[in-house]
Amino acid sequence: MNMMLEIGLLFKRKMLETLRQPVWIISGMMTPILYLLLFSPLLKGLNSPVLGGSGNVIDTFVPGILALMAFGAGTGSGWTVIWELQSGVIERLRVSPASRFSLLMGTVLRDTVMLLLPAILVIFTASLFGFDLHGGGLVAMLLLHSLLTAVVSATSGSLGLILKNIGSLAAVVTGLQLPITLLAGVLLPLSLGPEWLRIVAHFNPLYYVVEASRVLGGGTILDGKVYEAFGVMAALMVIVLWWSTRVYRKAVA
Repeated sequence: MNMMLEIGLLFKRKMLETLRQPVWIISGMMTPILYLLLFSPLLKGLNSPVLGGSGNVIDTFVPGILALMAFGAGTGSGWTVIWELQSGVIERLRVSPASRFSLLMGTVLRDTVMLLLPAILVIFTASLFGFDLHGGGLVAMLLLHSLLTAVVSATSGSLGLILKNIGSLAAVVTGLQLPITLLAGVLLPLSLGPEWLRIVAHFNPLYYVVEASRVLGGGTILDGKVYEAFGVMAALMVIVLWWSTRVYRKAVA
């Protein structure tokens, strides 16, 4: 019970920090909308056999964009942690009785909430352009994306505590972000690529999320790709939270 109270208080603190800087909220909402408005029309030339499913380009494109948003929503936690290190916030937290797991989860929950709000806006906007809404599939998709955001947020925050330098963190995040997103097929299905690319993609956790998201976006929940994605993300989340908690305990000892 104490841990839940700690997480709630730390989550509230993080949310208030975010709400004091609305420019980042607006930017986070506008970027996927711009992808939807300016990039998706370029894909209309793709034919139905390539797209799969309904053959509607928007049904293929939107789940990928939502997965990209989920990945990006958690990457900023590392920068926040470094700022807290440099400004003395971490020093004050060292004497706090709150568990280090609670310190971690306050940020993770904030990032998850900040994913869901713009994601719902993108889904609503996409529906105006013909994106088919399937309630059960969308709920399962957002749950899967929340797991992804939690994993990325915990990883980014832990890397911030380890590296302690914004430049170093930026190099690591940007160096990993491009190959991970390209090998997931977030903008274009990897079915368009050669066989070796599709084989390599199976070593990328984000690939499973994107593939399952497109299935869930079509309204199908009981599917092998969905089971694979949830299995991969659940296992990865357990590993990352265990590792991140150890990092927090060592850094905020």
